[in-house]
Amino acid sequence: DQLTESGGDSVQSGGSLRLSCVASGFAFNLYAMGWFRRGPEKERELVAAISADGVMTYYAESVKGRFTISRDNGLNTLYLQMNNLKPEDSATYYCNSVSAPSDWGQGTRVTVSS
Repeated sequence: DQLTESGGDSVQSGGSLRLSCVASGFAFNLYAMGWFRRGPEKERELVAAISADGVMTYYAESVKGRFTISRDNGLNTLYLQMNNLKPEDSATYYCNSVSAPSDWGQGTRVTVSS
């Protein structure tokens, strides 16, 4: 199993980023997937999740209305569109299965300056 995140960058408050996660080594289309983040001196938290078929989604209250999770099962890819970014969104973002997590990837770093 391998998860490769990308798309992180440094942006100003109010900016947007789109994160991508390419999965390999497992049946991506059978698993609900999620985006997680770990900020400085914080534990990893679930930010958003999406069902295996992409129909159902979940968002943490802190990102609801600003972030959108999506997936392309044909490309084994998970996305996170992040709009109206805030400094408190600064973190390393990871993707993983929410039901049967595999080894964590390296993540992608997002830095939001005020």
